[in-house]
Amino acid sequence: MADPIAILIDADACPVKDETYKVALRHQVPVTLVSNSFLRVPPHPLIKHVTVSDGFDAADDHVVDLANARSVVVTADILLAERALQKGAIVLGPNGKPFTENSIGGAIATRAIMADLRAGGDQVGGAAPFSKADRSRYLSALDEALNRLKRTPV
Repeated sequence: MADPIAILIDADACPVKDETYKVALRHQVPVTLVSNSFLRVPPHPLIKHVTVSDGFDAADDHVVDLANARSVVVTADILLAERALQKGAIVLGPNGKPFTENSIGGAIATRAIMADLRAGGDQVGGAAPFSKADRSRYLSALDEALNRLKRTPV
């Protein structure tokens, strides 16, 4: 039997959990939130929370273990995004921008450059503040990703 469609969230700092629940429930797709600490989630049979140890990359490792070609992974973590793509998952940032095989290399390179600049003492800005446009883009991207998975032969 084929894997069911599922949404996996790298949940510790995810700003779109509530939006994800709304889209997932409309599509009747289960959501698993993975975090290093307790999170309050709505009491619904399609929504599950997994707390992992606070070990380095424990949440990322668990998300990757669950990911497959029928998953949508939601994360802002570029290295987790790369690992989820390698498992065949659709990967979305909380801002709605997809990570793809074509874009992940550039994202990793930019991350490395920024880390080098910070290590050298340079003052570099962080991510842009989360906006209404990001939220709207995310809702559309998640809906489109779930529709694409539903249309894909198992």
